[in-house]
Amino acid sequence: MGTHTEERGRPARDGGGVATPLAFDVISGRLRELDIPTCDVVVGIASGGTVPAALVAHQLGLPLALVKLNFRDEDNVPRRPRPELLEAPPTLAPGARVLLVDEVSVTGATLAAATALFPAQRVTTLVLKGEADVVAFPDLEGCVAWPWKG
Repeated sequence: MGTHTEERGRPARDGGGVATPLAFDVISGRLRELDIPTCDVVVGIASGGTVPAALVAHQLGLPLALVKLNFRDEDNVPRRPRPELLEAPPTLAPGARVLLVDEVSVTGATLAAATALFPAQRVTTLVLKGEADVVAFPDLEGCVAWPWKG
């Protein structure tokens, strides 16, 4: 069975029109094309960044850790005044080069909160869409139908 790269657009959860579909093979291919700085560990921001971080860690052959922060609900609406740490962050070696991964960065608040958790490490941020040091789909606008969000 081959992989398919086209899906029908589906309504966005927030009612904001039709979300642009992206298939796993398209996302994986774009991640392989990125110029990602050398790093020692990939840290995904759970829960939205879990799958993208796992893809990146697998492709780079690096360990994966998760930091559990929550700011927005499933409809992308802020549920708290600021990102909240839900459990202790992973312990990383001082000076470790961290690739911090999230799905989307809307305001940058979650990336900033996660970066602040690693003051003794060198952090590079990566998102699939939005603003970060490395952005997989910089020209993508509007809502996205991520293949892992069913």
